[in-house]
Amino acid sequence: MPLFLLGYLVFLFMPVLVPSGSDWGSNLQWRLWPTLASIAAFLPMYFLAYRGSAMTRVLCTLGIAALGCGLMAYNAFSNTYIIYAAAFVALLPGALWVRLAVLAALLGAYHGLSMWLGFPVFVPVLTAIISVAVFTGNYFQSETVRKRAELKLSHEEVRRLAALAERERIGRDLHDLLGHTLSLVALKSDLAGRLIDRDPQAARNEINEVSRVARDALAQVRRAVTGIRAAGLAAELASARLLLESDGVTLRYDAQEVALPADLETVLALSLREAVTNIQRHARATLAEVALSSTPGHVVLRIRDNGVGSAAVPGNGLGGMRERVESRGGRLRIDSTLRQGTCVEIMLPLPSGADVVTAPEKAPVGAT
Repeated sequence: MPLFLLGYLVFLFMPVLVPSGSDWGSNLQWRLWPTLASIAAFLPMYFLAYRGSAMTRVLCTLGIAALGCGLMAYNAFSNTYIIYAAAFVALLPGALWVRLAVLAALLGAYHGLSMWLGFPVFVPVLTAIISVAVFTGNYFQSETVRKRAELKLSHEEVRRLAALAERERIGRDLHDLLGHTLSLVALKSDLAGRLIDRDPQAARNEINEVSRVARDALAQVRRAVTGIRAAGLAAELASARLLLESDGVTLRYDAQEVALPADLETVLALSLREAVTNIQRHARATLAEVALSSTPGHVVLRIRDNGVGSAAVPGNGLGGMRERVESRGGRLRIDSTLRQGTCVEIMLPLPSGADVVTAPEKAPVGAT
């Protein structure tokens, strides 16, 4: 974009188009060389204003403004530099009123020099109109970039806090689950050790009790881990909402409650992550829909968007998704039509005994 914006320097050569009999058209050759010299001085300041520090940007902006004022006696279209300076004023550090004051001083100085040099009134007026428009556009663009950066940081903080809360929850659950059980195992093991010489039968009973308690604890841990992993799909949905809403994409979610095994939950969560990432990067969509449904034998996850669509070219992400799905005996289908959006469908076989609870209402998860 900075290179593209240099195209406006062509206005410095507009005197070539002015009739030679006019005041502006006289002594054209004498005015050309100062214009070329001004461009050589302008280019370093222009690029430094984009890449330098805040103080460098201030100095370059003042230098460009001074260049525009200094060239006025040789080129009536030196207001091009004034407009460039106004664009950089919008990006200066400080409050908005400070930038507006700098812009007003810049335009006031140019207006005074224009009147002193006898320029027509429309020249400073037109310069002021264009400068204010450019200043306004750059200011709001910079504010948009800043707010996007703040939103991204807030999303990362939400994810970090969610991960921290999840770790704390897992720690509490495991402590509550295993604390009492391990204490009981330790007590009964000590009791069995004391009884083994005096009452072998009672010692055997205690050892059997220890074995039973340990098996129950193992079953509880497995259920807890399954529950923790089952939260993966919900976590990915929350992450998908944060990712898409930052780009103004509405996410709608409609699902049945399914007690999924941990391995199938992981496959669906990772597939959802990859599909949502593709929507955010490539689809240019305004709406995305996620639907989870099941039958006694299969679970189906569909991710659909209303984006540009295209002929789907498998990449590393889609290839990895297909491998994960097919390794569980499932099927991945991608329907993508130009300007009609994309639909990704993952079908996985459910093990016998998986519970399906119908949840008829739709739970939209969307952005404003």
